Amino acid sequence: MRRILLAAVAALALSPTHVALAADPIGMTSGFYVDPNSNPATWVRNNGSDGRAARIQSSIASKPMARWFGSWSGDIQSAVSSFVAAADAADKLPVLVAYNIPGRDACGGHSGGGAGSPEAYRTWISAFASGLGNRPAVVILEPDSLADFNCMDSGKIATRNSMITYATEQLRDKGVNTWAYLDAGNARWVPAATMASRLNSAGVRNVRGFSINVSNYYTTSESAAYGNAVNASLPGYTKPFVIDTSRNGNGSNGEWCNPAGRRIGTPAQVGGGAEMLVWAKIPGDSDGSCGIGAGIPAGQFSPDLAIRLIDGV
Repeated sequence: MRRILLAAVAALALSPTHVALAADPIGMTSGFYVDPNSNPATWVRNNGSDGRAARIQSSIASKPMARWFGSWSGDIQSAVSSFVAAADAADKLPVLVAYNIPGRDACGGHSGGGAGSPEAYRTWISAFASGLGNRPAVVILEPDSLADFNCMDSGKIATRNSMITYATEQLRDKGVNTWAYLDAGNARWVPAATMASRLNSAGVRNVRGFSINVSNYYTTSESAAYGNAVNASLPGYTKPFVIDTSRNGNGSNGEWCNPAGRRIGTPAQVGGGAEMLVWAKIPGDSDGSCGIGAGIPAGQFSPDLAIRLIDGV
């Protein structure tokens, strides 16, 4: 693997007069990791005789995309370690989504849940970060967690900020070759200046940057403009950002929960208007029992939803 002194530098205890070289997980790997056990890949493997399987394999399952981790992941340190180890063995860069903040999806409601308490979350995210070790990875931290404040009171907001700050510190200290991005909602949810303030308060300085458009549909250009506006409002510094392009090929029609007429977007790449474009949301995974996914729980893969995203209908 392309270690070239990065792990060693990250492990060095440098004096205050020196500046540690930043890890570069992109430079340490040869492209993004294609998860062989993603929901679409698993469905294709189990439904090879289905007439939709070849198209889903070609357009979705064969593409790099994130794996989401939460309470369903079991022993979180082992689950993370196994995933990043498999990517490391292939010399590829994995994308992980940490999604276990207590009271998550406070506004939407379809993906509610998370750890049972702030203490349980701290234990969980500490183990998550430990599972990364020195292997290269990208982590998107807690989608929507800073965007749905309008559905929370001031006490809950303060508690959430404390948890997220702790998470950024754990990822900084334990994921020595990880680039972590604290989620910043999407282009039409929270004004850029407000989001910049929230990111700053929640510890974005501790991690690589922030993520935009996770599980949403806004175009790459609109999302990039929003990211640049957030950066312009950060107090005296800027941060790289990544954009979720998994379902933004046709842009947004103003709906967020399984809207019709959307299309898969540009596959994962470096650059493209952001530091990276990634498929964070799994194309074909339902947003919840809503829209054209009525009756399909959040996170469950639907071949019908996948084909509609391929065809843009």
